[in-house]
Amino acid sequence: MPDPAVPPTPPVALSALLAREDLGLRQIAGPKDTNTVIHWAHTSEMADPYPYLLGGELLLSAGVHIPEAAGSGTYFDDYVSRIVAAGGAALGFGLAPVHDTVPRALVEACDTYELPLLEVPPQTTFSGVARAVWQLMAQARHAELRRVTEAQQSLAAAASRPDPVRAVLRQLAQRIGGWAVLYGPEGAETASAGRAPDGQGPQAAAAGRATEAMAAGRPAEIAAAGRAAEATTARQAPETTTARQAAEIAAAGRAAETTTARQAPETTTARQAPETTAAGRAAETTTARQAPEATAAGRAAEIAAAGRGPGDVVRGALAGLAAVVRPSGPGTPTSATDTAAGTHLAAYALGAGQGFVLGVAAPHRDTGDHTIASVAAVLLSLLTGEHQSGSGAARSSALVRLLLGAEPEAVAPLLGSGDWLVVHGSPDAQPCDPVAAAALGAALGSPLVDLARDVVRVLVPADREPAPQPGWTLGVSAPATARDWRAADTQAARALSRARATRAPLNRHGTHRAALTDLLSPGDAEAHARALLAPLTPPLAETLRTWLSLHGSWDRTAVALAVHRNTVRQRIARCAALLGTDLDDPDVRMELWFALRHGER
Repeated sequence: MPDPAVPPTPPVALSALLAREDLGLRQIAGPKDTNTVIHWAHTSEMADPYPYLLGGELLLSAGVHIPEAAGSGTYFDDYVSRIVAAGGAALGFGLAPVHDTVPRALVEACDTYELPLLEVPPQTTFSGVARAVWQLMAQARHAELRRVTEAQQSLAAAASRPDPVRAVLRQLAQRIGGWAVLYGPEGAETASAGRAPDGQGPQAAAAGRATEAMAAGRPAEIAAAGRAAEATTARQAPETTTARQAAEIAAAGRAAETTTARQAPETTTARQAPETTAAGRAAETTTARQAPEATAAGRAAEIAAAGRGPGDVVRGALAGLAAVVRPSGPGTPTSATDTAAGTHLAAYALGAGQGFVLGVAAPHRDTGDHTIASVAAVLLSLLTGEHQSGSGAARSSALVRLLLGAEPEAVAPLLGSGDWLVVHGSPDAQPCDPVAAAALGAALGSPLVDLARDVVRVLVPADREPAPQPGWTLGVSAPATARDWRAADTQAARALSRARATRAPLNRHGTHRAALTDLLSPGDAEAHARALLAPLTPPLAETLRTWLSLHGSWDRTAVALAVHRNTVRQRIARCAALLGTDLDDPDVRMELWFALRHGER
């Protein structure tokens, strides 16, 4: 059956439509399943409606297409089978003017193919049925929006309470009527709320994490899962899992750890989605040439599976689903869903990039649950984000030390080792707001963002090569140590000016190449530059430098400096007069460029 193209409106329960007394509909065949839903109503008198159905329809027909001898052949079986094959949800048959009763052969065919058949009385029009469907959809949509809005408000309020992570999880579990759990970067349950699945619990989850870590090619996590099982057994008496089994899980994990220490772990070429049984995953991964690790994780899975109930299956499956979405490289999904032991599961990778995953298990899946869980994932991303981690504390410490008078090179180690780039960004659409500035920093891979009046400055580790960003014009400095950050800031500002002038999305400050100027000592070069440029004020020197860098273009220099082109002409003429030289002479230009380059150091 093709996947139905579900519209952006909630479905309508067939039972709700049958409950409308004004329609007078009556179900006369097919399963009376209260879970049957319809996504729209469609009228067709085609003998083969398959090409015209998308799936999920209540198909309405008055039987105009039925031939006189249809009851003696396979006409109705063929007709109903095609509706079912197209994904139709139910069939409504209208009485009068063509047929006074529903053909008996049609009733039998609907029973055979388990398609709900509704009798539409003569006084009820098909347009009235369709209108009722859309009215019910509008009511359901309104109820869904109200439910989601209330959930958003309650989740936001929970995020502002003491112990906000657990408060958000409690509110989420209450809203979905299930269990919400936060998995840490290593796959362990760090916090949970709601009614947990019944069973041996953490031991099964540890086994699930072990097999999923093995399937993903992370043997170290197999050992971590084994240790988690052992620690859980030490804290509480086993219920459905014996102490011996838990100890064997831990031993299997330690075996994987020992194997990893003796040999480099091999990696699988593709991540394997969690299967129904952990033993199956271990067998599949063994064929992927991870024999020692797979054997250890397989033992852990078999041990846990020996006596685990439905709750254990749910815990293990959810832990495995969390491993699927945990960031491990390009192409990793950000969310995933599954069903285990009749329980609906969902996992969401938190956007902070710290490896946290939100897991949700609920006995049923209502419209709006995904939106509510996504809101909770965003809030948890903020609560578990980098500003809550050690790196955030280090940045705070660096800021305090700078405010108290420390030199940049003294606090730079708190931010990270190595060289840095200074990036100046100018939004194409003014003005720039804090949200846009933070988004630029996130795109460049750095939280070190400064929002000025008309430019955003970002301090980026040199190993993260900045790329052009849509909606921004960027200037990038050369790599610099903390001691040279001030000079790098100037380089980035000038690179941004050049990018604006040339209408390029990104301009980089030129990297150093061997040149004739290297034959001079830096001291002599700087002394010559200061003497030559002494008559010029800083604005004139900057105008001259920009004008020379743009090959004497008046218009592009005006754009780079954000002044009128006549202002540029006046300033350059003033420079020529103060220097007493001809700026059209290429030798003069070369000497002045040399001086300007060395004077800025």
